[in-house]
Amino acid sequence: MLLDILRNADLPSLSTFISQINTDMGNEQIWLVVIMACLMLTMHGVAVLMIAGTFHWIDQRLENRRVYGANFLSYFIAILLIICSHFAEIMAWAYICVALKIFATNPQTFYFAGEMYTTVGYGDYTLSEQWRVLPIIISFSGIFAVSMSGAAMYSMMGALLGHSNKNPKSSSGF
Repeated sequence: MLLDILRNADLPSLSTFISQINTDMGNEQIWLVVIMACLMLTMHGVAVLMIAGTFHWIDQRLENRRVYGANFLSYFIAILLIICSHFAEIMAWAYICVALKIFATNPQTFYFAGEMYTTVGYGDYTLSEQWRVLPIIISFSGIFAVSMSGAAMYSMMGALLGHSNKNPKSSSGF
């Protein structure tokens, strides 16, 4: 059934499809925004790797010295640093939108950036046709950044839970 629909459909080539979208946007600045999103994701990935790497380094040192419980403090600090990195990215998106004069006021720009980055989508924002794709770009960057952060926190939590079973002072394994 689906194959019949696809065979009978008058589908454009991929290059034609992308060209039509690019023409519809009428905005070369959007490609600069895409590059900025890629750079932000790269920087976020490096920051999260550094945070997780530092956590694992501290965790290993504490385990070697048989200091139990202190690694939970380092985990808490790592989570706070990751949250701060996300807030910094929301601020970066807000500044990009201010520079591009997307909205009339700075608070409206900040709320827009935060809602799109977190994919909440609560607000009712009307964008000009040239910026209709901007929420997609911001939300994708937020989704991928949160995914990277989640993977790092999962790795750190796994290290913490693995140590709880090794603690000789604990008879229940926790």
